[in-house]
Amino acid sequence: MPQTQQEITLLRQEIEMLMEERQLLLQVVGAAAVLIAGIDSKRLPVAAVEAADVVSTCINQLPEETLHDALNSVNAEVDDVPANATEHG
Repeated sequence: MPQTQQEITLLRQEIEMLMEERQLLLQVVGAAAVLIAGIDSKRLPVAAVEAADVVSTCINQLPEETLHDALNSVNAEVDDVPANATEHG
């Protein structure tokens, strides 16, 4: 196989791997958003609330389309998650 064709094949494999990783990361983010939307911070230890705050801050930095993709990846309806879902309760 010529070097150019080999490079194209390697790039395709790398892109496929990145897309699979993206899908897994979307599922993690979607699950985290749903979890944070459902927690009651008044019932959690301070350390758990602080951890939820870190996660929600990261989620809030995502573009809206990415958050929608993440919620869809875990079959969460966007309407099911309040607008302040990533605020920890």
